[in-house]
Amino acid sequence: MAGPGGRRSTNASQSMRGSRIVFAIVIGILLGCIFAILYPHGLFSGDFYSASQLQSRRRSKSDVQIGSASCESTERVSMLKADIADLSNSNDELKMQVRDLTKKLQAAEQKNGQAEQQVVVVGEPQKAGLFGTVKGIRINPTVLPDETVNPRLAKILEKIAVRKELIVALANSNVKAMLEVSVSSIKKSGISNYLVVALDDGIVDFCKENDVPFYMRDPDEGIDSVAKSGTNHAVSGLKFRILREFLQLGYSVLLSDVDIVYLQNPFDHIYRDSDVESMSDGHDNMTAYGYNDVFDEPAMGWARYAHTMRIWVYNSGFFYLRPTISAIELLDRVADRLSHPPPAWDQAVFNEELFFPSHPGYIGLHASRRTMDRYLFMNSKALFKEVRKDTNLKELKPVIVHVNYHPDKLPRMKAVVDFYFNGKQDALDPFPDGSD
Repeated sequence: MAGPGGRRSTNASQSMRGSRIVFAIVIGILLGCIFAILYPHGLFSGDFYSASQLQSRRRSKSDVQIGSASCESTERVSMLKADIADLSNSNDELKMQVRDLTKKLQAAEQKNGQAEQQVVVVGEPQKAGLFGTVKGIRINPTVLPDETVNPRLAKILEKIAVRKELIVALANSNVKAMLEVSVSSIKKSGISNYLVVALDDGIVDFCKENDVPFYMRDPDEGIDSVAKSGTNHAVSGLKFRILREFLQLGYSVLLSDVDIVYLQNPFDHIYRDSDVESMSDGHDNMTAYGYNDVFDEPAMGWARYAHTMRIWVYNSGFFYLRPTISAIELLDRVADRLSHPPPAWDQAVFNEELFFPSHPGYIGLHASRRTMDRYLFMNSKALFKEVRKDTNLKELKPVIVHVNYHPDKLPRMKAVVDFYFNGKQDALDPFPDGSD
């Protein structure tokens, strides 16, 4: 059995041996790191370079690449400048080509009668909300303004329009007297954004003499004869073609016949939530806003009663159009039908295109519409048959009065001015409810 001295000697010997092993491992690791740094590609690769040679080679390659890139960049800039110049020169030609192709496409679609549905993407698809919270889209997007359509008109509208909207009236010398009363009421009501489309030289002279903003179209052989000598109805049909350019230029238009007296600014009472807002020929709430009319056919026995939906027509002499594709399509449809036989009344065609739904052989117009307040935008039937006889309603001040139901337009217009502007309480009394 070994004593204490022998055990201490054995332990010391084992400790020294362990220290040598650890020292050898550390030395090996250090040498490995040094070789890895100095010879990253290995000691025995067939094509190796020292660190300095590799660094020199990389530097020379970088210099060559920078020089080459500099030359290529200069040439590329020159080429791009040349391309931009070419595109700028051909920009107008491309616009003309696009416009021509668009017209051809629209014509083909109308001729076909089975055009693919146009879809406007207004956002990502979304889930329906809770019951009673779901609301559909009511306001169609406006078109991109295109000033190339009529640069001269664009400059006029830029000066006259307020918030991209204005009143537009068409007139020839046949309606000069009524135009004078209507324009005078516009001025009295403090309305500045209005424009007369002069259809002959007589109206141009009138506008110049009375400081009335006007626009005279460029000659058009196809419609000038109607414009200068046409009757009230003929001129009324012409407006659908003329209004198109206003919408294409990006302006909302309040179309106004000349037999209208203005008492307030109508733009303070427009909702602007539909493609078309129009006054109604209806004389009460049912006829103006719609009602369920029951058709009775006794021969059918149990099924003798059939329910129908009725509404009196919109007046084609006073309506507001937003510059949307649907509104422009409405103008195109009405103008096209009025230009072909058989002869048709523009107001009837206007309402048929607005209200008839799609059905076999026919694609309906997808336009949103709003009926104007019948007491604010008042027709002459409502005024002379109802309002003037009611003490409370006589205190109401309409926005406009349209003398559309009576042929003696001028004297009734003057009476409306006397009643509402001049305070003559008996000004409306001499006239019958209807026409003689």
